[in-house]
Amino acid sequence: MTQDHHARGGAAVGVLNSMEAWEANLVLNLRLWCEGPCGQQQVWNEYRKAMPGKCARDECRAFENLIGTLVANAIRPLVRHEVGCSCVGADECVFLHLVRCAADGHLNDAALMATLIVGPSNAEQIALLAGQVGTCARRIHSSPPEYSTDTAPNVVRLH
Repeated sequence: MTQDHHARGGAAVGVLNSMEAWEANLVLNLRLWCEGPCGQQQVWNEYRKAMPGKCARDECRAFENLIGTLVANAIRPLVRHEVGCSCVGADECVFLHLVRCAADGHLNDAALMATLIVGPSNAEQIALLAGQVGTCARRIHSSPPEYSTDTAPNVVRLH
């Protein structure tokens, strides 16, 4: 693959501060998760803080499965921006639209969007996971967290 091939997936197509809170947080969680164990722990902590134990575990596992399936089956490496970057890249935007579409109940459209990242054999599974992840992300941001822990919140300063 050429450098131009990677650049297409990272081309800035939006900014985080123009999105709904749940959408921006979803992009940040994608970035954090892909950073490795430290970022993954931050994502887990956010889920634990937002909902009770088993529910948090199940919902975060769905997020983990979604990202894992996307990364493992991607037709090319996914390109993402740094955690603190305010831009949203093309691959991140496709991910966001996929999750939003699935959460809105448009699973066929979401599966079609998934084929922009993975082959068609995984598209339906990804659409179903994306629907669960999107519904949870919206629920987390629709009301204040009820379940607090002493862990630091998943906050990233953009500027």
